[in-house]
Amino acid sequence: MRHRIAVVGSGPAGLTFARVLHRHGCHATVLERDSAPDARPPGGTLDLHEGLGQRALDKAGLLAEFRTLSRPEGQAMRILDTDGTVLRDWQPGPDEQAHPEIDRRQLRDLLLGPLGVEWGRAVTRVEPGTPDGAVVHFADGRQEAFDLVIGADGAWSRTRPAVSPATPRYTGVTAVETALDDIDTRHPGLARLIGDGSMAVYGVNRALVAQRNSGGHVKVHAQFRAPLDWHAEVDLDDVEAVRASLLALFDGWAAPVLELLRHGTAFVHRPLHVLPVSHTWTHVPGVTLLGDAAHLMPPLGAGANLAMLEGAELAESIAAGPDDLDEAVRAFEEQMWARAGKWAKITADGLERLVSPDPAEALAVFDEVQPA
Repeated sequence: MRHRIAVVGSGPAGLTFARVLHRHGCHATVLERDSAPDARPPGGTLDLHEGLGQRALDKAGLLAEFRTLSRPEGQAMRILDTDGTVLRDWQPGPDEQAHPEIDRRQLRDLLLGPLGVEWGRAVTRVEPGTPDGAVVHFADGRQEAFDLVIGADGAWSRTRPAVSPATPRYTGVTAVETALDDIDTRHPGLARLIGDGSMAVYGVNRALVAQRNSGGHVKVHAQFRAPLDWHAEVDLDDVEAVRASLLALFDGWAAPVLELLRHGTAFVHRPLHVLPVSHTWTHVPGVTLLGDAAHLMPPLGAGANLAMLEGAELAESIAAGPDDLDEAVRAFEEQMWARAGKWAKITADGLERLVSPDPAEALAVFDEVQPA
């Protein structure tokens, strides 16, 4: 295969694509705006589903290594009432592999393997249909042409405008993230409260979710319905001001639950945005999208899994060596749109029920996904 292929973004989608292509003896240029792999925090843990993310890793020849790194015990889920009463406490079986957890950093390093990434190459736009192919424009003024440019550059993709005018819209739900380190040693009571996996507390139009990562690190997400500018009178860089605002928002909840906010070391504002549920576009030769760039949806466990499987499937289609590269991309897009549309609807409905006026709806969602 001698096609010039670039993938914009070194997240799970882009790296899975490049790694599967590499396994088939083919090459893609991976373009990443970050200056190095550790230029910014990689985010929290991911649960990789058997039929999605794990299937993608199998296509990359990495499933056995994943199982060595992953945490099956992280599938545990506990739900509390706002008064601290335990409502559900599900523990995975000893051989349960439906969706074990792995830290994003570990997954990234696993996928990187032998791949060469061009770090510090910030893409500003992609121009399709030139005589040389699809031209990638970089922030430093340089340009480079490819036969295919794959936008795996996330929610605010710089590649997406080449194929679609769609932009993410705010869902009405905001998340504020904080973290606790060394929880088993420094906060043993909270460690016991959370358990081996995740813990969630649902109230009226708000929720607190704590999720274990490896090494005693816990991510905490305060989620609530609010205008996008809810923080107009709160300095988001002032840790104590944000903490006070969140404690007021969750006033009356059980003291042990609120300790998750009291001990948070920093707070990151993450308003939840989505693309239209059935986001498609008129095919543009030389450019396509993967993952959040193609179908941004609420973060309820589907996005990264879909992105990885899409990357693996597209790579396999290209590596099969069709004379018509464009036809392989067209067929892939049709398949992606159909599957992603279903998951976008599921996750949109899920967010409406998980952060809703009726906390019983959140419990019902859990029972439907993980029956007792």
